[in-house]
Amino acid sequence: MKEKFLIQGGARLEGEVTVSGGKNAAVAILPAALLADSPSVIENVPDINDVRVIIDMLEYLGAKVTFAENVMTIDPRGVDKYDPPYELASRMRASYYFAPVLLGIFKRCEVPLPGGCDLGARPIDQTIKGMEALGARVDTKGGVLVAGAEELTGGDIFLEMPSVGATVNSMLTAVSASGSTTIHNAAKEPHIVDLANFLSSMGAWVKGAGTDVIRIRGGRHLHGANYTVVPDQIETGTLMIAAAATGGDVLITGAIPTHMEALSVKLLEMGVHVTSEDDWIHVRSNGNFRAVNVKTQVYPGFPTDLQQPLSALLTVAKGTSIVTETIFESRFRFLEELRKMGADPRVIETTAIINGVDQLVGARVHATDLRAGAALVIAALMAEGTTEISGVGYILRGYECFDEKLRRLGAHIERVTSEE
Repeated sequence: MKEKFLIQGGARLEGEVTVSGGKNAAVAILPAALLADSPSVIENVPDINDVRVIIDMLEYLGAKVTFAENVMTIDPRGVDKYDPPYELASRMRASYYFAPVLLGIFKRCEVPLPGGCDLGARPIDQTIKGMEALGARVDTKGGVLVAGAEELTGGDIFLEMPSVGATVNSMLTAVSASGSTTIHNAAKEPHIVDLANFLSSMGAWVKGAGTDVIRIRGGRHLHGANYTVVPDQIETGTLMIAAAATGGDVLITGAIPTHMEALSVKLLEMGVHVTSEDDWIHVRSNGNFRAVNVKTQVYPGFPTDLQQPLSALLTVAKGTSIVTETIFESRFRFLEELRKMGADPRVIETTAIINGVDQLVGARVHATDLRAGAALVIAALMAEGTTEISGVGYILRGYECFDEKLRRLGAHIERVTSEE
């Protein structure tokens, strides 16, 4: 049985909505809790499919986990395995965050290579180089990352590009390595800072997160901690775009406006009214948009995870928009689905040329990945008639209660079960 969304377009989103905890932060923080010698209590954990997979992984490895009302307690003291099964690891990209954690605990690990959304080539060579720089022997055999080390020793890690995954894995390796580690060309995303703050709350020494150089003094005793996950940057942006797309008036609370500056600038350029203060963002729109050009960049540039939702909005902007994707080469596949709804995009290598149309129309479409699914929801909210979106499992991987939140704002969205 598979789930689908049925969306009747044309409803204006109005009201107040609260952002959930950050998916990308949670999937790094939860494995890190295994490095402690006592339980951690982590609040604001989003109840999404990726988190449920991590719970299964934690319990398989021997940890005790309780999870209710977005609060998770992780007791790592029973962890006695270093080889999570393929059946679990293949269900999400962030499964490889367990590799440096298990390497630190057992001095060895066997972790199947990650699954998750198919966004084209997402090599883990930078993660491997980071582990090797600190003394690990690493190999990939039969789709499994196998690593071992008599001792991990601090050193310099030079990332060829500021990869979030490689930065996270380098940090998680470094806290178990004796001595000092410096990660050069590190990613600066909010969830990198959040992981650093969690590690620090456990007793680690981590400095420079949020800049391109992170310094860690490893080998320190780590204890359990109480921690609250940062609000989800990408959910915040998706809700901002949805509010704008429907000519809505929405107050988004529990957000961090400074994390959203790259998107806010583009929405303002399109003619959307965006104001913010402290922990809220107010989006108002009359439904008329100007075309803009967008190029994805590492943080603090425009996030690749918001490129697809914004591209959906650009399909009805007046004029021609040019969207350049510099991170994942397969991010434009969803445009073929938007074409079924009457959109007029054209893709040339890593650039999409989107000619705005007057109106999208409802159609049967399929989500090809997590953020593509969110983009199709936004398109459906704007479209005339009913849109049926399959592949909803992708959306549920990363957005907590997405359909419920949209319904409370006035969207006509229904989740149905299909035998297809």
